[in-house]
Amino acid sequence: MERSFALKSGAVRRMDVPAGNRRGLSDYYPHLMPSVGFGKSSSRVYRCRSETKRYITSPRVAETLVRILRGKRKSCQLFLECNPGPGILTRALLESGAKVIALESDKTFIPQLKSLGKKVNGRLEVVYCDFFKLDPRSRGLLTPPIMTSDMLFQYLGIEAQPWSKGAPLKAIGILPPKNERNALWKLLHDLYSCTSVYKYGRVELNLFITEKECRKIMANPQNPGLYQALSVLCQIACGIKLLHTESCLSFGTYTANGQLAKQKHRESLEQNLCFIQLTPHKDLFTGTLTPFNYDVFFHMLRQCFMKRGAKLIDHLHSLSPIDAMHILKQIKKSKDVKVIDMYPEDFQHLFETIECYKDDNYKWLYDDFMEDVII
Repeated sequence: MERSFALKSGAVRRMDVPAGNRRGLSDYYPHLMPSVGFGKSSSRVYRCRSETKRYITSPRVAETLVRILRGKRKSCQLFLECNPGPGILTRALLESGAKVIALESDKTFIPQLKSLGKKVNGRLEVVYCDFFKLDPRSRGLLTPPIMTSDMLFQYLGIEAQPWSKGAPLKAIGILPPKNERNALWKLLHDLYSCTSVYKYGRVELNLFITEKECRKIMANPQNPGLYQALSVLCQIACGIKLLHTESCLSFGTYTANGQLAKQKHRESLEQNLCFIQLTPHKDLFTGTLTPFNYDVFFHMLRQCFMKRGAKLIDHLHSLSPIDAMHILKQIKKSKDVKVIDMYPEDFQHLFETIECYKDDNYKWLYDDFMEDVII
């Protein structure tokens, strides 16, 4: 399929390229989030900054999660635990018969995790690594706990699985409290581009996130106040299940060097954390959407939701040179339909309709706005 773009305000038109090399808009603009290899030459060195993290400190919560994730299974299922901290959940998983790869970014907890590993006959591997900072998008030398997924998975002996197969492993963690949203956007970029951990298959994520963010990613037109681009991207990419809800009081918050921190805000004490399961859809890339044009899909959604109370037809005039009424007719929507009236599958249909249009030389309009995608 040939892809061409009409221009706005001095932009450079994409030239046609062979199908095997054809990518999204990021090829002709600064790459959205360029991955780097471990140890590439650069004058800049990237190190992990000290951050406050939440950890599971309640044996009751750990046992609940194991029941949810393991059920009655006795097989040696593989779990990748992100920032296990004191190892409460780690121990519960091991006691259930599971095999655990513990990725811990705070050196304070490494010795006790390794000590636990000596008692379980090789079923616990401990790595000094920050899962949520795998494959950073800035160029430079990487210093553990920051590293590339290739380096990590090669060290662990984990091979890539076809997207059509099941999850090669299950990851468990708690999204970083201070940059929860950025972490979600990064995971979505990695998923849609099939990079980082998703280069190795449909990795299943089991994450604790704040109730506020959980409601947003599961929202639809029936929840207009919460519905946003992030909602659409999550629901198109993954099957989402709410597995459990737990009070923030059930978690320990630690600063750097393993020091227990006090909750500063009453609202942070009163809110809940939701344990959700994100399973990438097997058929995510069987249609028009691919890892090579996902950035256009991201842009389309981002532009629409900038004025989500507006009519869709008003956005179409700035998204595509194709006749807006013709597009609406193809997706079976009226001229009065608003952005917040569109369900996730409607946005996917909209993208596919424009991307597959054959009666026009250009399908998308773009300008400098498309250079940056917030993550």
